[in-house]
Amino acid sequence: MDTAPEPETGGKLETGGESGSSHSEKPQAGASRPNPREAAVEALMRLAAEQPWNDIEVGDIAREAGLTLAELRDLFPSKGAVLGGLSRIIDRKVLDVDTADLADEPARERLFDVLMRRLDAMTPYKPALRRIAFALRGDVLSMLALNGVALNSHRYMLAAAGIDTEGPLGRLKLQGTVIAFARTVEVWLDDDDPALARTMAKLDREIRRGETIMERADDARRLTAPLRALGRALMERRSRRDRTPPAGDAEDRDPAAAI
Repeated sequence: MDTAPEPETGGKLETGGESGSSHSEKPQAGASRPNPREAAVEALMRLAAEQPWNDIEVGDIAREAGLTLAELRDLFPSKGAVLGGLSRIIDRKVLDVDTADLADEPARERLFDVLMRRLDAMTPYKPALRRIAFALRGDVLSMLALNGVALNSHRYMLAAAGIDTEGPLGRLKLQGTVIAFARTVEVWLDDDDPALARTMAKLDREIRRGETIMERADDARRLTAPLRALGRALMERRSRRDRTPPAGDAEDRDPAAAI
């Protein structure tokens, strides 16, 4: 399943995310048309909440969203890409919230707050996500594709929490956050307690575990710094030596010598 979403223009969510009737309401005369990208995503979520994921066709999504197949194709290359578009809707909901009041909190608390807000934004789609997660369980290719979508989203989640993702350990930090959140979502999907006590406990444990891993990785990086410096020096010496042709061998290295 191709889940890589094509370039998207931002916009506010204009359609409801609650699973309900499988038929979208037709816009009244004179009413502004919903954002078509978001309409397609909302349509897929309504369908996925009521029927098996593998039974949903792109034509079903187009009809539910009030789009032609040509219009849907211009927006998304596949059903999986429409699913990937949900991440951008969730991203926007989380990023639209001002987090200035968290600036003085520890990084752990800032990240916890941002990721819980992400779960709150996902709540209207919970029935659909539960069914989709069950359908894709064991589908390695789809999960790898969705991991790429998640990496893009969580880069912004970490930025919202004031945590950098650049530098030598940035990729590890980003992928670790994706894994921690995925494990939390597994609990969240089965957590029907309005207080989400199990979910919050799981997220707290995952963040603390991630902190421990990052501390160990940073320690290992500092310990191996002399070896890395030596390796770079040797590679630079070899590179300089290879760029200097041996005396008397210049003609053999000239490409024209092969004529």
